Amino acid sequence: MTPATESSAVVPQVPVLNAANALTLLRLVLVPVFMATVVVSTMSHGGWRIVACLIFVFASATDLVDGWIARRFGLVTSVGKVADPIADKALTGAALLLLSWYDLLPWWVTVVILAREVGITALRFWVIRHGVIAASRGGKIKTAIQILAITWYLWPMSAALAAVGPWLMAAAVGVTVVTGFDYVVQALRLRRPRP
Repeated sequence: MTPATESSAVVPQVPVLNAANALTLLRLVLVPVFMATVVVSTMSHGGWRIVACLIFVFASATDLVDGWIARRFGLVTSVGKVADPIADKALTGAALLLLSWYDLLPWWVTVVILAREVGITALRFWVIRHGVIAASRGGKIKTAIQILAITWYLWPMSAALAAVGPWLMAAAVGVTVVTGFDYVVQALRLRRPRP
């Protein structure tokens, strides 16, 4: 292939409207639906709590699926890179705020987790000219533990099983804080002047 041919080769554009982004959009749409079911349940009606929990789990699962689809079929877009973490934080944040609102979760837990999430998002924008802070394995573990802990709180458990919830949430807070420091270190490395 000659240089002229190479320069005239067209790089295929990934459409913004694709399956991966559609799942991300669905997750965003499900956030107010999830919130409404929690409010209707007042976290005291078992049936509505189950509905809210299932919506939360389904919406959380779309995060795994949309990422896999985007990578597997080459559907990664700039819109998806921005919308995906926003959708994740909107869903998790709404769940934590509602759990604290209904006195099932201490407010300090919600504040610590949300402060970390907002802070890391700000860090990513701070270093975006120097590089991308990719989701680490620790970050993925953090997300999984958060989802498990929130699910545990949402589902109408017996008193014995409900007692496990605070331990799961404590683990979620611990991993959230530790991985937050890891991301700060990554950001500082990216911002460090290179010789």
